[in-house]
Amino acid sequence: MGRIAVLAETPLVVPRPAALSLGKRELRSRLYLPSWHRPGDGPLPVLLNPYAGHGMQVVLKVRSWWVAVAQWFAEQGFAVLVTDGRGTPGRGEAWEKSVHGDRLTAVLDDQIDALHAAAARCSALDPARVAVRGWSFSGYLAAAAVLRHPEIFHAAVAGAAPADRRLYDTHWEERFLGHPDVLPENYERNSLLSEAAGLTRPLMLVHGLADDNVAVAHMLRFSAALLAAGRPHTVLPLSGAGHRVVRAAGSLLLLERDFLRKSLGVEHGGPAARTPGRTPES
Repeated sequence: MGRIAVLAETPLVVPRPAALSLGKRELRSRLYLPSWHRPGDGPLPVLLNPYAGHGMQVVLKVRSWWVAVAQWFAEQGFAVLVTDGRGTPGRGEAWEKSVHGDRLTAVLDDQIDALHAAAARCSALDPARVAVRGWSFSGYLAAAAVLRHPEIFHAAVAGAAPADRRLYDTHWEERFLGHPDVLPENYERNSLLSEAAGLTRPLMLVHGLADDNVAVAHMLRFSAALLAAGRPHTVLPLSGAGHRVVRAAGSLLLLERDFLRKSLGVEHGGPAARTPGRTPES
């Protein structure tokens, strides 16, 4: 009987997450530190890299793309924290439904609680330099983080962020916020457009111009609201890209890294950052 060949490629980075249970809600988290970081090296800037939205867990014992991306950012000089908070599956009906009517408050609170608990436990985290990145729901969360809590979050990259929940698919959005004609206050509470004038931190908006999931109108309206309020921000449109960026994913990670380093005042990211062309998606 012949053997089945293993065609899996060796990853460019070897994930080495530490499993954590954080805060009073025992939030399931993973902390990724650089392979070259040693005790006494000094604190690292922190990067929150969650999904945190309904229907998906990322704090799992798996070897998936998001794990490789988290470790890659760690090798660039960040302490990367990933947390599944309220609204994510796997912890019962009440946990998932706690975001009904408000898709941001509890989710942001859990990310903040996890950050504080991790920083108290691990001296490698520098709470004075904290960034957050994400795509889709977590892009929305990243933008909300710097808008609502600039005292905690100092920079954000928001990819494909559904900034105005009125524009998203009704079959999905109404399960959380109800009908917009009946409960318009829910949609106003969860829209980032009305909060645009409050931006005081560096924010990069990234969006695929061919995205048929989160329409590019989300980014355009949000950017227009920021511009109208006189709030500086960075916009990166991706020509031909859909909701999942494939062709230029590696280059996009490098651009995100450089934006976050500059925004946090990080000059370099340690030994691994000297080979910037090697990314999990390149």
